[in-house]
Amino acid sequence: MSAPLVSIIVPTLREAANVPTVSRRIHAAMAGRPYELIVVDDDSRDGTVEACEKLVAEHLPVKLIIRTDGRDGLSGAVLVGMAAARGDLLVVMDADLQHPPERIPALLEPIERGEAEFALGSRYVEGGGVAEMWSLLRRINSRVATWLATPFARGVHDPMSGFFALPRCVYERGRYIAPTGYKIALELICKCRAHPVQEVPIHFALRERGESKLSFKEQIRYLEHLSRLYDFTYPRLVPATKFLITVTGALLIATTYFGLLGKAGVTPSWWFVASCYASGSCFSAALHARYVRAERQYLIRKSPWRDFLVCTLAEIAAAGATAAYLLHRVPSLSPAELLLIPFAVGTVVRYLLRKELVLDVRGLRYMPGYSERRAPAAIDATSHAK
Repeated sequence: MSAPLVSIIVPTLREAANVPTVSRRIHAAMAGRPYELIVVDDDSRDGTVEACEKLVAEHLPVKLIIRTDGRDGLSGAVLVGMAAARGDLLVVMDADLQHPPERIPALLEPIERGEAEFALGSRYVEGGGVAEMWSLLRRINSRVATWLATPFARGVHDPMSGFFALPRCVYERGRYIAPTGYKIALELICKCRAHPVQEVPIHFALRERGESKLSFKEQIRYLEHLSRLYDFTYPRLVPATKFLITVTGALLIATTYFGLLGKAGVTPSWWFVASCYASGSCFSAALHARYVRAERQYLIRKSPWRDFLVCTLAEIAAAGATAAYLLHRVPSLSPAELLLIPFAVGTVVRYLLRKELVLDVRGLRYMPGYSERRAPAAIDATSHAK
């Protein structure tokens, strides 16, 4: 039987200087085995098109897809490449030559032997390593990022790796695939329920040309991505935990404001309590801003701040009304009771309104631009292939 076709997806952004070298090294590594190389470029306009045309003229099986929207960064480019792939086995690697193309056969071996559903090129297993001497800050950053992904990384040591392989059938069973930034492997391991995952040692080389795309902005996007993966993996526990964090933070701020007003000699009244509750809502607003930023493409309602304002005003009104009732009906009310009982009522209103009206904290409903399982084809892309 002939070997199955392997689709190798290489996302690029201003990597024209590296594309010829990585393509030829991939060709040598495949050693006559049937494969296709899909370069998905984010409209670099740096000579990538011309470089790919020369490779096609050399009879290398290169297909270039140009994305014009740059949606979801490198991860989005990888999904577009997978949507266009024809192979039964999918391989993803970077174009900067830090991932060794010569290790592609080793990456495919455990999958072809039926020993793994996902193979990951790892720097942190025996036989792997990093060529450059990383600074202490970068080493700490890498380890912390890996540690944060531990709850859904299925025991792998290097879930941050961008060099991996999986069968098409595993990819196609993935649900709600919606990554952002650079960590597409982590998304696929989680959403495709890939198991077992086998790590293959690689030597992470120095970048030969071009500039690294890793920035502080991408690190923030990684944290947002992790938040969504936590929601997906633990759809009941994580939303409850986030709600408790929000309520606790708001209560601490409201208590502090309550104490300051008391020390200033302000007479307790319904608006006194309502203003304390409103001060705590500032903490909720900060977390809501993070939520909207992280889930902006997948919100079930398109007016998150209007909805937040409506809910917050209802909470404040409920807290104020409860305080007015207590002050009128309970003559010996302690300061703690005056704060905590209205706050509890406001919190119940918060839970009911936001659960039913505003938030889909799990991010599992309809996602514009995505089906349940696959990324869209590159509808507005220009494809160059021969």
